[in-house]
Amino acid sequence: MTKIFVYEYLTGGGIDPELAGAGSLADLSALIVEGRLMRDALVADLRELDGVDVTFATSRFETLNPGDAHCMAAPGESMTAFVARAAREHDYAWIIAPECDGLLLRFHDAVGTARWLGCAKEAIRVTSSKSATAACLAAHGIATTPALEPGDPGEVVAGEADRWVVKPDDGAGGLDTVVFERFADACADYDARAAAARNPVLQAWVDGEPLSLSLICRDGGAELVSINRQQIGLSDGDAQHHNARIVGFDGVLVDQIDRLSDQGRVLHALAQRVARAIPGLRGFAGIDVVWHPRRGPVVIEVNPRLTVAYAGLSAARGGELACALLDAHGVRVQRPATARMDALQRASEVRP
Repeated sequence: MTKIFVYEYLTGGGIDPELAGAGSLADLSALIVEGRLMRDALVADLRELDGVDVTFATSRFETLNPGDAHCMAAPGESMTAFVARAAREHDYAWIIAPECDGLLLRFHDAVGTARWLGCAKEAIRVTSSKSATAACLAAHGIATTPALEPGDPGEVVAGEADRWVVKPDDGAGGLDTVVFERFADACADYDARAAAARNPVLQAWVDGEPLSLSLICRDGGAELVSINRQQIGLSDGDAQHHNARIVGFDGVLVDQIDRLSDQGRVLHALAQRVARAIPGLRGFAGIDVVWHPRRGPVVIEVNPRLTVAYAGLSAARGGELACALLDAHGVRVQRPATARMDALQRASEVRP
């Protein structure tokens, strides 16, 4: 029996909602919903696999079904200590956590390489920074959005950028992401964040269709599992950003573009190039892309972990996807024939 511990940061006790400020509670609630979707889909998929025993992390804010195999941090126990302790009680640990503030890196160190089901430390380190990711990809000739210095719009393609975005260099989920019409306003926001030690990045805003790629990575290669459409909107700025627009993320629609279409083949080739450019991408990874009308696909960021798209993919693929991801880590498991038939039935009901 292979014992796997699943830890999702928000549902696993990483943030206490009672301590969140009123202004951030709505954003936090939305992220918790996404975290629970990912966790529940992964746990359900792993339970379909023969010879796998799954335990997942929870917190005092959650009501569970009787019989759910779960665990939680002891009073006063830090999250890294809890994850390290739970990982030692299992063969493997599957961690879903944001890269911000070095969280994913710290959990990697807490679990240890031998038990870690996820991207390697070097890949997490690069992709935890949007500016470092952009520099790495640009060095390999991949179209991306370079970090800009305040006061200098940089070598942006002439006529391609007329708006500018400021966001956390290690942020996730579109949080605290603001778009400005004037470069000077973007620079002022960047300077204010930097003065407050909020680690911002300033980039040209890329117009086009927002997409994401879901990958299974191994040995410097990538299998493109799904091309998804991201639902991203711009709302009016708040009192602090009255001359700007606020970016909002409203979810993702999976499997929206045929991977064998002309556009799909271009994105498949892009996924391969990104996997070669960032050594250590392993298992599930996501690439956020904007398909520009003239430039084609421009990489915005790379996520070295499960993304919310996994929940949608799970509905059609179930344990088959989890089995393929475990195989990418060298973990061999078998799937019962009955579970496989159930997954095929589900896929026939989901797909047109």
